[in-house]
Amino acid sequence: MSKQFDVVVIGGGPGGYIAAIRAAQLGFNVACIDEWKNAAGGPAPGGTCTNVGCIPSKALLQSSEHFNHANHHFAEHGIEVKGVSMDVAKMLARKNNVVKQNNEGILYLLKKNKVAFFHGRGSFVKAGDAGYEIQVAGAADEVITGKQIIIATGSNARALAGAPFDEVNILSNDGALNIGAVPKKLGLIGSGVIGLEMGSVWKRLGAEVTILEGLPVFLGAVDEGVAKEALKAFTKQGLKIELGVKVGEIKNSKKGVSVAYTNAKGEAQSLDVDKLIISIGRVPNTIGLNAEAVGLALDERGAIVVDADCKTNLPGVWAVGDVVRGPMLAHKAEEEGVAVAERIAGQHGHVNFNTIPWVIYTSPEIAWVGRNEQQLKADGVAYKAGQFPFLANGRARALGDTTGFVKFLADATTDEILGVHIVGPQASELISEAVVAMEFKASAEDIARICHAHPSLSEATKEAALAVDKRTLNF
Repeated sequence: MSKQFDVVVIGGGPGGYIAAIRAAQLGFNVACIDEWKNAAGGPAPGGTCTNVGCIPSKALLQSSEHFNHANHHFAEHGIEVKGVSMDVAKMLARKNNVVKQNNEGILYLLKKNKVAFFHGRGSFVKAGDAGYEIQVAGAADEVITGKQIIIATGSNARALAGAPFDEVNILSNDGALNIGAVPKKLGLIGSGVIGLEMGSVWKRLGAEVTILEGLPVFLGAVDEGVAKEALKAFTKQGLKIELGVKVGEIKNSKKGVSVAYTNAKGEAQSLDVDKLIISIGRVPNTIGLNAEAVGLALDERGAIVVDADCKTNLPGVWAVGDVVRGPMLAHKAEEEGVAVAERIAGQHGHVNFNTIPWVIYTSPEIAWVGRNEQQLKADGVAYKAGQFPFLANGRARALGDTTGFVKFLADATTDEILGVHIVGPQASELISEAVVAMEFKASAEDIARICHAHPSLSEATKEAALAVDKRTLNF
C-alpha cells in the first residue's frame, strides 16, 4: 500500500515549498515532491527561483556591482585602487554557494515542519477512493497517495524557433548564469527582466552588450515615465538597446552566434556575438505531469486551468504559481501557495493581484505596484500624479546615486493611492511601503503625513506623496 498523505505538493519552488509548510502548520500530513538536483545529484529544492533565477542572478548582480564601483566610483570616495580584476570562476563559485545555502535552508524548513520530502519527478497515476496516486520517479521509484494535490511545477524558458538552447552559445537563463568567462560581445533577445539583469551583469564586467527587442517601446508594462528614465540610464551605462526589431535567421557555430534581423527602419542588419541569451518569456511546466491520466484541464499555452481560488477542474486538485494564469513572480506563487493551504483547511486565503509588487534589479532598480499612467488613462480614471527626484534627496546624494524618482498616482476625487512607480536606488525595498499603503487603501495624504526618518531614501516616497497636492518641501 502506498504512503498516504492529506496533502501532496508537486514542486518545491517558492509556491510549492511554502504551500507545503503552511499546510503542515495547519495540521495536515504533507508530502512535497521536487526533482531539482545539485551538482552531486542530491536534492536542490527552491525551483527556478533558487537554482537558476532570482537568487543566483542577484548574487551575480551584487558581485558585478562591487566590481563596477571599484573601477568607477571608489575614487570619488577617496579610495584609490589599482589593477582591479574579476575572477569569474570565483564569482560563479560564490553564486553557487549562495544557491546551495538556499537549497539547504528549504530542506531544513521542510524537515522542521515535518513535511515528508520526496526527491524525484511527480506525476499523476490515477484517481482512487483514497485520493490521487502520484508517482515519484527518482533514485527509487515509488507511488504515494494524497487526498488533496497542489501543483506547483513552475515554468521553463521559452525557446526561439530555429535557435534551440545549447547552453554553450545560445543560452537560457540557466546558461546565462554560468558563462565561464566574460564574453567580448554578448547579445540578448528580449529586454525584459532577465535580459536587462543579465545584460547589466556582463556589461559591468566588460562585455559589449546589445539587446534586441521586438516591441516598439521599451518596458511596455512599466509606467512610461519610469521606462524613459531607465532607458536613458541604461544607454548611458553602455547597454545598446534596439527596439522594434524583427529577428530572422540565427546561425550557431564554434566561433559564436550570428543574428540576422531587421531594425525599426526596416533595414537588414546582422549581429555577431560570442554568446546569445534568449529571454523572450517563459512557458508553464506541465510536461511529464501526466495530466491526461486524470483529466486535468490545460489551456492552449499548456497552463493549468484554475478559477480565482486556484481550483482546477478536478475535485481536490489545486495549482499555483507560474503554471497557472497571472504574473510569473516568485512572491505571487508564495502568496497563492499560502492561500490554497488555508482554503484546504476551510479558511479564507486571499491574494490581491492589485497589490503584487514588481521589481527589476538593475541599476537603477525599477519597482512598481498598482496601475501606471497609461493604464489609468485607458481605463478613463481621473487621477492626480506626484513625483519627486532622488537628485533632491540627501541620502541619495550621500550614497552617490541620484538617478531616478518616485511617482505617486492617486484618485482625483478620493485621493486613494492607485499606483506607485519607482526608478532609482533600492527601489526594491522602497516599494513595500506602497504595497502596505495600497493594501490598507491609504490615500496619498496618509503617506504625506507619516514621519519618515531623515536622512533616508524613503523620504522621496513621502515627498512624492506630497507632490500629489503640489506641496513638496525639498524640491
